Amino acid sequence: MNAQEERDALTLPPALYDRALRMLRESPDGLPPRRGYSLAGRREPGDPELSWNEARTAIRAALDPLPGDSATLHHLFARLGVRNRHSHLVHSTVAGLPLPAGQWTAARALARELTGTGTTVPAVTAGIALLIRLGEAEDIPCLSTLGLLRVFTGPAVDALDRLDRQAAGVVSLAAGPHDGLRPLVRALWAGDQRAVHEELTAFHLSSRRVGAADARRIAEAVRLPDLLDRHPSDTALLARASRLLVWMGCSQDDPAGFLAYRDAPDLYDKVVTRAGLLPPGLDNHATLVSLALDLSSGTGVLLDWPPGRRTALLESLGRLLAEPRWSSTADIAGGEPDHEVRARWIRRTGRRPFALPATAGGLRIEVVAGDPADTPRVEARILIDGRPVVPAAFTRGPANSPELLLEDGLLRAGPEPREAQLAEARCTEGCCGALYVTIRRDGDQVVWENWRRSMSGPRDAPLQLPPHRFDAAAYDAEIARAETDRSWSWRTRTVARLIKAGLIEAPDLLSTWDASRGWISSGLEDPDTTVVTFWYVPGLGSGTPDGADSPLQFRWDIPDDGTPPETQAAAALRRLADEDPKTYGRVCGGTRKRAEELGYPWPP
Repeated sequence: MNAQEERDALTLPPALYDRALRMLRESPDGLPPRRGYSLAGRREPGDPELSWNEARTAIRAALDPLPGDSATLHHLFARLGVRNRHSHLVHSTVAGLPLPAGQWTAARALARELTGTGTTVPAVTAGIALLIRLGEAEDIPCLSTLGLLRVFTGPAVDALDRLDRQAAGVVSLAAGPHDGLRPLVRALWAGDQRAVHEELTAFHLSSRRVGAADARRIAEAVRLPDLLDRHPSDTALLARASRLLVWMGCSQDDPAGFLAYRDAPDLYDKVVTRAGLLPPGLDNHATLVSLALDLSSGTGVLLDWPPGRRTALLESLGRLLAEPRWSSTADIAGGEPDHEVRARWIRRTGRRPFALPATAGGLRIEVVAGDPADTPRVEARILIDGRPVVPAAFTRGPANSPELLLEDGLLRAGPEPREAQLAEARCTEGCCGALYVTIRRDGDQVVWENWRRSMSGPRDAPLQLPPHRFDAAAYDAEIARAETDRSWSWRTRTVARLIKAGLIEAPDLLSTWDASRGWISSGLEDPDTTVVTFWYVPGLGSGTPDGADSPLQFRWDIPDDGTPPETQAAAALRRLADEDPKTYGRVCGGTRKRAEELGYPWPP
């Protein structure tokens, strides 16, 4: 160590692990704030910023071969210009380092030195990344503490996932965004099992705020199957466990975490076999229908089940919900409009999961509209040999809607190969990709082949789906059945379909008003509303558009008036023909500047 390095060593800031411990001790309630502790205020040297390639090269030079001690890596990172902003590159570089078994002991020792004494984000990140590969039980306390620092929460939880999923769940929740879970987290952090039980049944959060990942983390943190065994007659706990299981299996979220949850089959088993203890009511009925949908055609099918067990659980739910004390709950809902919406959903959907054979062969398309309380998308689930294709192959979003897959005959097999998009990312395809397959007819068979994702991330497993061959006659019959089956739909969804068909047939209804058709469907927040959107560009109808690259989007909400869908759709099309829809629609997209230029108020 030269003279400058000796001076630097005397003025090193405290270890980040020690800082996290101090912050935790000083917290008023002994817990980190929402989203964890921030290291804001740590100023970095103002040297020229490395390009991505330069940073990658520098990080590789510092880490390969691994230095013998923490101080050496700190100095290498400082000299090469590796800063906090490069922590993701540090993580990915360590993940890809060759580590022969003979180097594991030294690498593990370095990792523990970096995580325990490291003073910079890149150095500690390197230590955590090594522990993701080499960590042992003794590393859990240090990783749990570092995970409370916002910059390390993700990698620390990844490392804990391999060592102790309960500890990973606690850290993930403690540094998470939900204030409503704070009492539960406090009980978990204190190890107070009685309080954990009480707080688990007491918190009030919906699936709109708790996603699949958080629900799984809650189940892991409280050891939910064990908790159910300790309280076998607690129906409030059983109802909460059932709801968490529904949220975990939600097809709108990334299925990878749920499929990695090893206790999921056991949790299904305990919930379904005890479901008869639940008091019949709208909430519990809707929850059990949702579980049945997942067991029949959702992500739950893909879990590692003992032979025949999933089928047995599904049949058990079918028998229970057919009992008069349950089947009558959807007939006497009454009260709030939301209750009526949910009751109608149960009446439409309640028996559908039991009509689908749990071991169906060939191709099956099951249109699923989930519990309205969870504001789900309607999806056309595609099952091949009884297994849902989309959650097995694509983690970024659910299967596409029946309007996209079935209305225009996208899945029909014609004389020429056709590529079909089966699913799109929850954001957009341009952001996170989509899942495609090519469909072609080959004599008396239909072939699905050339599966592809339009984008893949570093955590995506390679897509290795083989070609599938179907008997052409059976395939055509299934596509025809799915295209004509409307039993899943409801009035406003049908109104939307008829309005869309009318505008396709008569596009001048909108072009007269310099408008073009947007998306048309039932409302997401209010399924008893039909939503018509359109784009407005001055001069569009005359063929001389002004500002075609900056259209303004309008939205028209049509409440359900109780009349037949055909009557409502005809009335909507007449109004579009007679009145400028910009006078009764409202701006919902485009830009504020464009809206002001054209004289329309921008939404608050």
